[in-house]
Amino acid sequence: MIRKADPYRDTDVIDARAPRTNQAIVGVLSLLAVVTGWWPILGILAGQLAIGLLFGRRYCLPCLLYFELIQPRIGEGPIEDSRPPRFANVVGAVFLGAATLAYLVGLSPIGVALGLIVAALALLAATTGLCVGCEIYRFAARLRGVRARHIDSVDLAELGASAASGEIVVEFTHPLCTDCRSLEAELRASGRTVFTVDVSRRPELARKYGVVLVPTAVAVTASGAVVERLA
Repeated sequence: MIRKADPYRDTDVIDARAPRTNQAIVGVLSLLAVVTGWWPILGILAGQLAIGLLFGRRYCLPCLLYFELIQPRIGEGPIEDSRPPRFANVVGAVFLGAATLAYLVGLSPIGVALGLIVAALALLAATTGLCVGCEIYRFAARLRGVRARHIDSVDLAELGASAASGEIVVEFTHPLCTDCRSLEAELRASGRTVFTVDVSRRPELARKYGVVLVPTAVAVTASGAVVERLA
């Protein structure tokens, strides 16, 4: 199998099926812990999530299960931003840790409630794809100003580009975006001058110009004024 994204090196993105595998495991085990009263399972899950978050996917058992056993057999799924599911894991680790602590100090009803919340949300995400923690992350990102908007002009000097010889295309890309490479090749084949901006290396520019999806491409004049939106 040829992967577009290395699961252990390209950590800014993730196969969309991997978080759902993790959510299924967390959801089932959390429910089992609450129903059977084996509450230490909640602490083990919290610890495993924390270890994966701190030390990487090579130390995350559900990640290894997916990337080493499942993915090679079913193929790579859609590639997505890894930050929302990572935030959801942080929330899950906090809730599971709090549930474990509640059981330890004798507040079992609180532990049960927190464990059931984790189980319900994790199983919802695993079965439907609706990840509440991910949506909270995206909402918070919009509040921080990361939102799509039209690009009317670009500062070519800031980008390190020059259109002294005429019109150029500024394309915002990502190394793992196959559509970005296809668009760039198509534009160059048509005789256009293309300047690419890697949003993984220049996230401040993506924020400034409201680039939330790649490829985003605009044709600009020597002054930076946008004359055509291409993607």
